[in-house]
Amino acid sequence: MDPIEINAGAWYLRALRSDERVDDRPALADGGISDPGYVDLRTSQWAENTVYSWAVCQPNTGELLAEVLLTPRGATAELTGWARSGHDEALATATDAVSRFAEGALELTVTRG
Repeated sequence: MDPIEINAGAWYLRALRSDERVDDRPALADGGISDPGYVDLRTSQWAENTVYSWAVCQPNTGELLAEVLLTPRGATAELTGWARSGHDEALATATDAVSRFAEGALELTVTRG
């Protein structure tokens, strides 16, 4: 599946990026993820339908505040995520939006990990 963008009210959810326009790696490092191949891993997981991930971003700047992960397992999916310090509200709003997307569009039963 190609990455799906989601509007979650005050937050914008998109695929992780590391290109000439947007580089999420500094924000990922701030969140404790320093693997230089992390963005590429998440991109390949979208293509393989093994894990769907969203960068939870501040809509005006595009800054990554949190990440939400949806791991499908048959008719169910596990929903997890993490937030940079001070951005728990963004994570909570985003996980609710991803849960609604997974249940409505993908017809998955979501469990929270």
